Amino acid sequence: MAPSADRRPRGNPDWPLVGIFAQRGKNRPNRLGVSRCRLLGVDGLDVRVRGLDAIDGTPVLDLKPYMVEFGPQGEVVQPVWATELMRSYY
Repeated sequence: MAPSADRRPRGNPDWPLVGIFAQRGKNRPNRLGVSRCRLLGVDGLDVRVRGLDAIDGTPVLDLKPYMVEFGPQGEVVQPVWATELMRSYY
């Protein structure tokens, strides 16, 4: 039996134990990620962006425009610990 993937986000004891799909940790079953960012420019195959949630040099497999209609429909609800974690993320 594999060890439990439950852990406290960022190891913070004030936050609850949560599973891997409640986190953005690297130890996921599928390491593909989705991130949004601002496009600054394109030069051939080089794409310059700001605010991409990835390590410099990470391969980008696909680019899509963001449209409000593709965003969440209605109110987005998330736990308090996620709001605290993201407060100083960018």
